[in-house]
Amino acid sequence: MNVTFINPPHYKSKYKFIGVIAPPLGIGYMAAMLERNNIPVNILDASALDLTYEEIEQELLERKPDLVALTALTPTIGTALETAAVVKKILPNTIVAIGGYHPTFTYNEIIENPNIDIVIRGEGENTIVELAQALENNTDLSNIDGLVFKDKNDCEKTIVTNDREVIQDLDTLPYPALHLMPMDKYRMLDVTTHMTTMITTRGCPNQCSFCSSAAMHGRRIRSRSTENIVDEIEYLKNNYDIDTIAFLDDTFTLNKRKVKEICNEIMARNLNIMWGCTARVDNLDEELLDIMKESGCITIFLGVESADQQSLDDMHKGTTVEKIQHAFKISRENDIRTIASVAMGMPGDTKESINKTIKFVHDLKPNYAIFSLATPYPGTRFYKEAFEKNLIKVKDWSKYTLISPILETVDCSMKDLRRLQTMAFIKFYLRPCYIISQVRQDGMALLKAIGGVIKTAIKPSNDSYMKDYEENASEKPTK
Repeated sequence: MNVTFINPPHYKSKYKFIGVIAPPLGIGYMAAMLERNNIPVNILDASALDLTYEEIEQELLERKPDLVALTALTPTIGTALETAAVVKKILPNTIVAIGGYHPTFTYNEIIENPNIDIVIRGEGENTIVELAQALENNTDLSNIDGLVFKDKNDCEKTIVTNDREVIQDLDTLPYPALHLMPMDKYRMLDVTTHMTTMITTRGCPNQCSFCSSAAMHGRRIRSRSTENIVDEIEYLKNNYDIDTIAFLDDTFTLNKRKVKEICNEIMARNLNIMWGCTARVDNLDEELLDIMKESGCITIFLGVESADQQSLDDMHKGTTVEKIQHAFKISRENDIRTIASVAMGMPGDTKESINKTIKFVHDLKPNYAIFSLATPYPGTRFYKEAFEKNLIKVKDWSKYTLISPILETVDCSMKDLRRLQTMAFIKFYLRPCYIISQVRQDGMALLKAIGGVIKTAIKPSNDSYMKDYEENASEKPTK
């Protein structure tokens, strides 16, 4: 059973426009599990390689996989399904499976696509091994948890197997199979670096209405041991010359004691690594930031979302405006770069509240700011509420990029939201004082990143783009 994982093209990825191309960590874990079980596997990262569908076709003809496994987020489900069509066109007998956040929560819709044979729901490391073994031995798939597929005896019948239990002991997982990926193609701020991504936990106890992580990985935090985490950092540094790591945990700083242990172990081994992470504004204090900085932390991603306390409460953020201000202040005092992330256009937002948030971000003085438009992803409480209240105006999943308007607010049309978002990016990144201060710190790399941000912020504002929205607005999203 020869398996090929494909990370489909990400033509409109929210990360690509700010110059971030990172290894597909989920694919890496699943490929490593297949290797552990002596199942031949390879990875085609079409996103990092900027492959066209014709080039994907040529790669597949050379590899001739028995099973193709695709991954998809909501904005990339379209390119994933296009890739599935390519597979079936040239290799009609190859089994095509698809997993990831979007297929997990919309499997009833995805399994109806004629080019998809199997949907993998939830965490896929154990599922993909059992699936490959069952296909190799021609045994019954209905005994494998976490699958959705058509009954071969009745194509009108869909079989949904039991939910797959999450992996309790993350230390039992092998390190992601980075040796199967084009490591020279991954970059930050459009600068080629020896970088990769890691996770130290799965699961999220927070209640943010717009996040689907808890639905996928559960609300209970499962954490790798400190030794296992730092062993991987050392392995990455020794085997791949990695000098920069982005920790992709939903909230890396949730357990302060654990973060301090990791930092102390990094320093005890003299690993000399630069790293960044996500954090909640109410999980930071001066002592924690001091040890994070000493161990190599250079950047923190912080969810600001809004300057309006009522809006924060409606999102179930569990934070306050004052805590947001304090987190940015102490991060700045520790010379740690900050990325402020904003969710503009929640249903209760007004032009006044959005402009207030934009000004608030300026006052926070972050190094970077991402002004995302509120996007209800399947699997989230936000999507459920927006669907039930008929607030969703666009069905085309490729528009769910955080750069495109999906719904309207109490006094903002989709055109208003695009205009406000465009101005937010321009006003933040084109301030002369900002450009001068950041170029002094980050050099010319920043100018390239700013160019990508501004280009993306302005480009979709033309009339044809909004006409496309109006044509899509009549389509009703699926539950």
